[in-house]
Amino acid sequence: MTGGAGYIGSVCTALLIEAGHEVTVYDDLSTGHRDAVHPSASFIEGRVHAIADILDNSYDAVLHFAASSLVAESVVKPEKYWDNNVLGAMRLLAAMRSAGVRRLVFSSTAAVYGDAGSEPISEEHPAMPVNPYGDSKLAIDRMIAAECAAHGLGAASLRYFNVGGAYAGFRERHDPETHLIPNLLRGLTTGRSPEIYGTDYPTRDGTCVRDYLHVVDLAQAHIAALQAISGGEHLVVNLGSGDGYTVREVLDAVRRVTGRELQVEEKPRRAGDPPVLVAANQRAADVLGWHPQRGLDDIVTDAWQAANG
Repeated sequence: MTGGAGYIGSVCTALLIEAGHEVTVYDDLSTGHRDAVHPSASFIEGRVHAIADILDNSYDAVLHFAASSLVAESVVKPEKYWDNNVLGAMRLLAAMRSAGVRRLVFSSTAAVYGDAGSEPISEEHPAMPVNPYGDSKLAIDRMIAAECAAHGLGAASLRYFNVGGAYAGFRERHDPETHLIPNLLRGLTTGRSPEIYGTDYPTRDGTCVRDYLHVVDLAQAHIAALQAISGGEHLVVNLGSGDGYTVREVLDAVRRVTGRELQVEEKPRRAGDPPVLVAANQRAADVLGWHPQRGLDDIVTDAWQAANG
């Protein structure tokens, strides 16, 4: 598992181990945390560019999470995203081909769809990213599709919407933290007003609409994808709840769950943020047999409990 010391990777590792799998986490710890690696997992420190040094045919599959993932940063440092994300994935695919590892689950993103409008986004929606982060992930999706067609790789590109929540102590610990829910919760513990970006979007209250998915539901979708993929096939699957919430509605959920008042500081829009991103998730049900089980209040509750020990 590349990037397995990060937030989503650590939860996926825990659930895979609980399901009886043996997991090796491969992470350079540039954004991940050594103490986020499950104690029953093996750990190797290294960049994905050098994964050929350790990958062999003793591995059945790769889950590829390692990536740079800050939208605003990608706008001012696009070269970092071509190197870390695209070149890193190219090196990974070559290493898998050489080692005879023929199954891949890739951490893609809803950012490949760009400014998709107000309707739930299906996998058939045109992919038109509006930032270099989305560009880099779409390039990898296409690279994987070509690898499947040319060399018989079996792969799934899972296009995440917004992920939140926590599991067994594994939680969001990004630095910098750009995700809404942990920043709102941090405001409650620090007494500082968190910032929200953009109040003039063409939405029901002027703030961005996003689809929030619990990290446990997301991890379970990865396990389902491992079982669903077959040689020569490239699955592209959205992972979201199918429900959209504005920033202000998420703020209301934080107040409701914690029972505490929280004031925010309103800022201008961030570059590259589309107004609405909501998933159509029927394909995940049809292909993976997967249905999200947890809602927004569950996400906030678990994140709040994890943040407070």
